[in-house]
Amino acid sequence: MPSSIPRSAAVSAVVAAALAAGLLAGSTSAAADDSATGTRVHDIQGTTRVSPLVGKQVAGVTGIVTGVRTYGSRGFWIQDPEADANPATSEGLFVFTSSVPTVAVGDAVSVNGTVTEYVPGGLNSGNQSLTQLSKPVITVVSKGNAVPAPVTIAPWSVPDEYTPEGDPAAGGSINGLTLDPETYALDYYESLEGTNVRVGTSRVVGATDPYSELWVTVKPWENRNWRGGTVYGSYESQNTGRLQIQSLTPIAQQPFPKANVGDWLKGTTEGPLDFNQFGGYTLTARTLGTVEDKGLERETTDKQHKNELAVATYNVENLDPTDPQEKFDALAKAVVDNLAAPDILALEEIQDNNGAKNDGTVAADQTVKKFTDAIVAAGGPAYEWRSVDPQNNKDGGEPGGNIRQVFLFNPERVSFTDRAATDETSATAVTGSKGHAALTVSPGRIDPANTAWDSSRKPLAGEFVFRGRTVFVIANHFGSKGGDESIVSHHQPPNRSSEAKRLLQAQAVNAFVKDIVTLEKQADVLVVGDINDFEFSGTTEALTDGDVLYPAVKSLPRSERYSYVYQGNSQVLDQILTSPGVRHFEYDSVHINAEFADQDSDHDPQVVRFRP
Repeated sequence: MPSSIPRSAAVSAVVAAALAAGLLAGSTSAAADDSATGTRVHDIQGTTRVSPLVGKQVAGVTGIVTGVRTYGSRGFWIQDPEADANPATSEGLFVFTSSVPTVAVGDAVSVNGTVTEYVPGGLNSGNQSLTQLSKPVITVVSKGNAVPAPVTIAPWSVPDEYTPEGDPAAGGSINGLTLDPETYALDYYESLEGTNVRVGTSRVVGATDPYSELWVTVKPWENRNWRGGTVYGSYESQNTGRLQIQSLTPIAQQPFPKANVGDWLKGTTEGPLDFNQFGGYTLTARTLGTVEDKGLERETTDKQHKNELAVATYNVENLDPTDPQEKFDALAKAVVDNLAAPDILALEEIQDNNGAKNDGTVAADQTVKKFTDAIVAAGGPAYEWRSVDPQNNKDGGEPGGNIRQVFLFNPERVSFTDRAATDETSATAVTGSKGHAALTVSPGRIDPANTAWDSSRKPLAGEFVFRGRTVFVIANHFGSKGGDESIVSHHQPPNRSSEAKRLLQAQAVNAFVKDIVTLEKQADVLVVGDINDFEFSGTTEALTDGDVLYPAVKSLPRSERYSYVYQGNSQVLDQILTSPGVRHFEYDSVHINAEFADQDSDHDPQVVRFRP
């Protein structure tokens, strides 16, 4: 999942040498001592994503300082106030100083330096590169000049089509393609790289995160859901109006505003358009609008009726006993109040008894007890639990954390069928006679020796009984999206390498479900958990192969299909899938986290209610 991609304070990696060697599509090379005097900013930016002057020394590049960054990737932006007539060439440029710049906004400067291309996140990230000047020699010509008027990024200025197809001759890269800013949104933003831009009053579609960023959309109608977000409904639905917002003012001087999805960033937000690793095109604001709170509330699902079984899934984000009691209490309150105390709750990311301390500990009984005690204290049932401890450091996640899935169940409403002892390397299987399926081991892990589960969580299968009816629940936490290229990759479409593992994982779970329904056609089977993939993905297609499972999220209107918000896109990662025996059900994605700046987890829980 996107949330597993590590965040670093370092935003860029030097790739000028790689570009000169032709390692990046569309690059050109030049001798280091080949100097161009009196070069204009638009000459450096050129009409493609990679500068035609990359590797060259340039002198006398003039412009007005439009923004200064004193933290992270330190430097400043300049803009030529005398634009050329070509809309594909940006008039703005970042000057990388590495130390705190000594210039100020409004300074007219002349800069000598080397034209370089930086790839935020490194060459292997697949990210587009940022054209800039490095090792600059700066002369301040005058001070107090007017900043060039901003380009307004508005609904009518951003094209509806997201990106051109990459050039097959360049490995699917768009780097060498001439920009067409009137046709493609990514080309439009690239044509403004480094330029002073503004957005007016805009709706927030990605809540303020711990790194003091939020996301807005300049297209408020684009794939909107009723809570204010922007839904990601297919690989072709990239939501072109989204834009990341940061502030150039250090947090110590001016706190970044806290906003939830559906709030509005009112007034003018203005500053240079940057490109970074964690979201792509970003408005780095000199002037930041104010947040208007629209009062988004956390959802509460309906209580199950007496003869309904409620099954939920919740990724509790690396929960372990070293977490503050406040986190346990908040998660417990959500289980009792927002999830209405489901009968069965599959938890993902339960860590071992000492969390990420890497000392060989794998048991998680203290973690679960602390959580179940908190649920009782919040007025909930005294849940019992079942799980299988993993092998040390074999299931991915934080080293030493040993995350796993855990079943909680309310013994006043449902019973668990314990069958045979098991360990972390043993597999459960399906047995029984025609018309009645059973698990050989309950709880048990599905096919743990399968290489599909290398460095990943193994599915946990359990057999429950509700009002005399057997219900099979399979709790999952598929491999993350770590290593995938972002939607602003220079490869279009982006490389999504992590899908290969999830496809194999989905096939393994699908085969297990087929074993159950082959013996018992009307068996009640629920496949639940953090699938780490979309309802329209190949992973979900593989899970549902043969129509043995149905993605319950598809029973919701398209605008309500999401459990996670990433870079302003409301999207599905957590799922519950039902077998044909589960004929009638109510499904709810309970939005209590993903849309909020204050989160107990980065995932929203899911719940299904039905009569077995």
